[in-house]
Amino acid sequence: MAGIFSFKCSSCDEIHEGSPSFGFNAPDPYLEQSEEIQSKGKLSDDLCYYEDEDGIHYFARVTVEIPIHGIEDGFLWGVWVSLSKASYEHYVNNFTKEEIDQGYFGWFSNYLPYYSNTYALATNVYPQANGKRPILELQEKDHELYHDFINGISITKAQKIAELCIHG
Repeated sequence: MAGIFSFKCSSCDEIHEGSPSFGFNAPDPYLEQSEEIQSKGKLSDDLCYYEDEDGIHYFARVTVEIPIHGIEDGFLWGVWVSLSKASYEHYVNNFTKEEIDQGYFGWFSNYLPYYSNTYALATNVYPQANGKRPILELQEKDHELYHDFINGISITKAQKIAELCIHG
């Protein structure tokens, strides 16, 4: 396997090195709320909740890695998932423990660039020890992101997605 992913960007002609890593600062449902609702909720680097007419919504920031063929490190996304109240509270109460023996069901809560609607894909969330961000596993679905999660992506596809994220 090649050690480092790098490519000459077709948009800016610069060389970008290192496996791509892109993250979202908030779950999309939170960003879609009014400032009033957002101000009554909470958004940190790893946790989010807010209340609207449908009730209280809970989210955690997680990582999902898409393998890149021939490259040691994958394409890493920092995304948000919605959790049930019980899962959210368990996660918060066990965040800093050395071992967390429970995973959670969650709904993917961001729209990834390049992929068709990634919002509300079913996921499994696996907390990591000592406050590290949980790892996300996509549940089986006929969706390009799931296919890429299972089978990996080519270097060319990784470059296309990275260029889209960098330059819009």
